[in-house]
Amino acid sequence: MAWCCLSQIYYQRERQSSDPAAPGPGPCSQAPGESPQLGRVQGLCPTADQLWPHRQRTARADTGAGSWQAMWNNITSCTLWRLSPSFMASRIQTLTPLFIRNYKDFCKNKHTIWTLRNSLCQVMKKTVPTLKCNTIPHRFLSNKARYGQYTKTFPVLDGSIPSVCEHVFEENLRNSEACIQRYSELLCKVSKGGGENAILRHTQRNKKLLVRERLRMLLDDETFLELSPFAGFDLPYGDVPAAGCLTGVGKICGVWCVFMANDATVKGGTIYPISVKKQLRAQQIAVQNRLLSVYLVDSGGAFLPLQAELFPDQSHGGRVFYNEAIMSAMKIPQVAVVCGSCTAGGAYVPTRAQETVIEDKIGSMFLAGPPLVKAATGEDISPEDLGGASMHSKVSGCVDHFASSEKEAYECVRNIILTLNYELPPEETLEYDDPLYSAEELLGLAPRGYSYTLHIKPGSHFVQLCSQRSIPILFLQNTAPHAPEPTSLSQAEDHTNRLKAQASMMAAVACAAVPKITLVIGGCYGNESYAMCGRSFDPNFLFLWPNARVALVDSKHISTFPQARDDDCTGDDSELMHLKEKLEEESSAFHSSARLWDDGIILPQNSRKVIAQCLTIMKQQKYQIASLQHNPVIRL
Repeated sequence: MAWCCLSQIYYQRERQSSDPAAPGPGPCSQAPGESPQLGRVQGLCPTADQLWPHRQRTARADTGAGSWQAMWNNITSCTLWRLSPSFMASRIQTLTPLFIRNYKDFCKNKHTIWTLRNSLCQVMKKTVPTLKCNTIPHRFLSNKARYGQYTKTFPVLDGSIPSVCEHVFEENLRNSEACIQRYSELLCKVSKGGGENAILRHTQRNKKLLVRERLRMLLDDETFLELSPFAGFDLPYGDVPAAGCLTGVGKICGVWCVFMANDATVKGGTIYPISVKKQLRAQQIAVQNRLLSVYLVDSGGAFLPLQAELFPDQSHGGRVFYNEAIMSAMKIPQVAVVCGSCTAGGAYVPTRAQETVIEDKIGSMFLAGPPLVKAATGEDISPEDLGGASMHSKVSGCVDHFASSEKEAYECVRNIILTLNYELPPEETLEYDDPLYSAEELLGLAPRGYSYTLHIKPGSHFVQLCSQRSIPILFLQNTAPHAPEPTSLSQAEDHTNRLKAQASMMAAVACAAVPKITLVIGGCYGNESYAMCGRSFDPNFLFLWPNARVALVDSKHISTFPQARDDDCTGDDSELMHLKEKLEEESSAFHSSARLWDDGIILPQNSRKVIAQCLTIMKQQKYQIASLQHNPVIRL
């Protein structure tokens, strides 16, 4: 009806503009070719007599006395027809009654009132600055037309380096380059997995693909966000490169997915305590961001000498199976591929998934392998007959899809994801400004000084505003290593006020119901790290720069703390030096990442790319259904 009324208006105007007898423009009309500015003034829509009296007379002469009024009533009765408000209409509407009351003898007919209104329009145009408003109905305006008139007003931070800080910049630059050198060495070691001999045995004797080759066939592209690649180094029970499994977030058929892939070249795919912790963290990321989970299972089961650290506690191996059921009930799909041996606890992962693919002559599942069957029953049986692809596809029903090759298995996984009926985020070309400064300058980034303080109350208020407006929060953490103890009453009062403000900030961060990303660019020390969304405050992602330090106190300030006096602690210089060296080693970013206290170490130059990728990943969850089912989807 609205578009029909619009066509009637333009048709009527064309008729009148083509009529040589039609009078000139009315008091509230613009130049030829422009549309009149209509608006609802004081809750009432102007009538045709008020806005177009000359056209009312023309319409009556051409089409009858009641034609224009009837058409006008149809227009105003349509709620969709709301033209943008006129800046001048309200002022003219207010001034006209004043003139009529003061000059009522003069204003006796509509023609005189029209002349008066026309004069007011001419005066207002010369004396009052008017706003250029669109004449398209608001319901049909695009965002570009609506917001195009606004310009950016955000201040630009000054990134120049003061001359007094140049030596600090150079020192930090040298330190960052040394950390990046170690980062590159460890990354090269991770890429080799279990070593050359293990790789040859995996590819030539077992005829299996390497884990990164599998991901290359499964994911849309080779670029994915790998999580905690340095996990498992320098542990008490030895090095376990990448914790024996690769975890990360990548796109499959346009859908962001969390993948957990066992690397059988590392200890034969045996599960260590650090492996369980890495899988649990990947599942936590999947729950927080509502990401589909894909398991590439090629595991030899638990490492029995460390069974006390793998089995009994709440956050041990059984939690992986618990999370699978919970995520299935949350409508987060679970898809598994059996691409190797799945023994003991490793067999539960594919059987509890919603859909499972098994590879012929490569995949097998059983709680106890052929050696244990031989020891228990004396029967000789092959892995294929005990729990191979044919047996589970035709007899047990533990799997859904049979694949003759690894390539076919990963194509099957992609087809499964296509049937999930995921509503993908709309594809849009985002426009962004290029950085004002080179990313290479981040290597020498220097703080203003640890003596410089920031008020924490505005920070607490800022976090609450972001939570209310559903704006993700990025925490750039570089906290002070040590706060001096108060030595006077005034300092004690300031110390107490700071503690209360920190408690308020911690509460705001903990209760903020928005995605949070934490990037430690320097120090992560003590209680101040909690207010900046440390690991214990459940950020969606937490990354470190190679030069970051994570500790309760800084090793440089260890001598300022009071020493315990007992028989076991002498407090001499040698013991203090040993404690300082230990604290220095345990506070490095590589020590932290090896124990999965973070989601990985990233280079400063890649920070912008990684943060943008995380924001895109977190954006997908608002397009998914967040309801909870009564029961998970279980095949058996």
